[in-house]
Amino acid sequence: MLAYLVIREGTKWTDVYRLVPGRTVTIGRAATNQIVIKDERCSRNHAEIFLTRGSWTFRDLDSRNGSLVGERQIRGDHTLVPGDVIRIAQCQLAFVQDLSQAFPDPITGNGPDRLPMGEETHVGALVSETGDYSDSNVLTSHEPTTITHRRNQTRFLVPGSATDVAVPRLGQAAAKLCRLAFELASEPDATAVSHLALNGLFESAGIDAGAVLLLPRGHEGELNPTDLQVVASRTDREPSYHKPSSFLAATVLRDGEAVLARNIEGDSQLATKDSKGEFHATAAICAPIRQDRKVIGLIHVYSTAIDRAPDPDDLEFTLAVADNVALALRNLAKQQELSENLNQTRNEIQQLRKQLGAESELVGSSPVLAGVQQQIARAAPSRATVLIRGESGVGKELVARAMHYASPRKKGPFVCLNCAALTETLLESELFGHERGAFTGATERKIGKFEAAHQGTLMLDEIGEMSPSIQAKFLRVLEGHSFERVGGSQQIKVDVRVIAATNKDLEKAVAENAFRRDLYFRLRVVEVFVPPLRKRPEDIVELANYFLDRFNGETGRKIRGFTPEALHLMQQYRWPGNVRELKNVIERAVVLARTDFIENDDLNLSSIAAATDSGELLAPAPKSTFEPLSLDEVERRHIHATLKATGWNKSRTAAILGVERSTLDRKIKRYELRPPHSREAEWQAD
Repeated sequence: MLAYLVIREGTKWTDVYRLVPGRTVTIGRAATNQIVIKDERCSRNHAEIFLTRGSWTFRDLDSRNGSLVGERQIRGDHTLVPGDVIRIAQCQLAFVQDLSQAFPDPITGNGPDRLPMGEETHVGALVSETGDYSDSNVLTSHEPTTITHRRNQTRFLVPGSATDVAVPRLGQAAAKLCRLAFELASEPDATAVSHLALNGLFESAGIDAGAVLLLPRGHEGELNPTDLQVVASRTDREPSYHKPSSFLAATVLRDGEAVLARNIEGDSQLATKDSKGEFHATAAICAPIRQDRKVIGLIHVYSTAIDRAPDPDDLEFTLAVADNVALALRNLAKQQELSENLNQTRNEIQQLRKQLGAESELVGSSPVLAGVQQQIARAAPSRATVLIRGESGVGKELVARAMHYASPRKKGPFVCLNCAALTETLLESELFGHERGAFTGATERKIGKFEAAHQGTLMLDEIGEMSPSIQAKFLRVLEGHSFERVGGSQQIKVDVRVIAATNKDLEKAVAENAFRRDLYFRLRVVEVFVPPLRKRPEDIVELANYFLDRFNGETGRKIRGFTPEALHLMQQYRWPGNVRELKNVIERAVVLARTDFIENDDLNLSSIAAATDSGELLAPAPKSTFEPLSLDEVERRHIHATLKATGWNKSRTAAILGVERSTLDRKIKRYELRPPHSREAEWQAD
């Protein structure tokens, strides 16, 4: 069942393809086909040939332009017989079972698809994909195969090479334009682009003076010839370049079309004049430099010689050069914009790094916090895994961030992930990433946190909430093994330092088989315990002032500080929510404070009990305790509290206390009660 396809394109036989039983041969324009026909009239997947029931069958795959076998149009299947010629676009494929029948006898010219006598064949030692046939006695060739090597730069980019042989002027212009466009793309600025464009024009056009004129960058409004600035100029005969006439420049700016003006000497509207008012140009070309249908400049060239003047071909060449200049200027503008954006981004990154570094500083001066800072300083330079433990809200992420910015990895990324906020499937995807189509909703590839933290630090908060199956994969990566994205097969290896944090009793979780024992010991290389805020009361006032300054800046308020009573209350409070609770309390107080000082009533403290070191809850501290006072002091405090409750309205206060207004005035004077400065004028008027 040997069979062959002898392929002919145009007037030459180009290839022989052996048909193998059991293998389908596809024909089409796409590169994935066994036989590729590079013709737009051929469909991407045009046809196929296969063996069925002992016969070779040709099937047209609903191609756009169809196929011919002989003179018959084929739609669907056709059983091939030796000598059939399949025609697809300009390509012919002769089906034969004996290669000796594929080519004409040199003497008799016999053959199923006989070539005219004297026609050249270009078969050579044609061997198809399998390389099964190479009998040079059968496959004769009148024209030997030749290969031309071009090891160096194409001659079209070498100056002067186009004129080495007899080439029509249009071909020379095309070669010069090709070289010029290539060179323009490598120039560093607009001035260099303009000089290079002028030099190219002087080589090709009949001119001896010219310039490139551009509008200022960011120019808006009407196009006025007086706004044009000479970026580059050149003259061969005259001592200096002369700008185009206002009429000529305005015409090109308005219409956006190139103009060739000849025999203009003496024409007051078209000719170029010098400072003495004398005419110089005999012919001139003015071509617009256009970007997005907007004229941004002109190329103005002219001739002062009577025997040399630009012609319409020079006009076409000048316009082509102007379009290439516009493209080069656009690319330069984009490069400059990208460079500026890159510099701006770098500055922003540096500022953000400084800001993040500042935000990672631990606020406080207590001995307990100083011990934490010493642990951070000792552990930061190493690659050891760190386990940070402490109650919720003590600032475990802040400690991890401080450790990152004190380490050699500070220029790398700091990536944080809360393991308790995601389900098991989503947590695996977040950690290791996923491929497109890995699961429902995975519409594109996603990079996991491990990859995102490469050469940086990955902080995993609430590590105790990680499921056992994820713990096993996580442990393997911690041991230095590579991993795969969800739904992927590519092995990925990263350089990441892991910092884990938890407020959970991991020892108890290990005893209950809720947390892997080996992962526990792998994480607990360096352990840092962050104490709760109640264990470092010396830091409460310092933290409160820090948050006060921060939220003053964010809200625009000008709260001056805390009253002594408010400071005393904060120091006595147990702070079950730790630093996070203190931060939120101060933020609320800054927003809602009615005076220039934060008072007791502005502090919204909870009654939730704080946890002990063993995890038990402490009873909340009583809001007030008995304090022996004189009756005068009790009366003073009661009157002061009532005045504050009424906004220092003396009439309402007197009514609530059940005394006359004059009596209240005497008691206010006796006890020296004064309202805040912001309400003093209003109070005195009352």
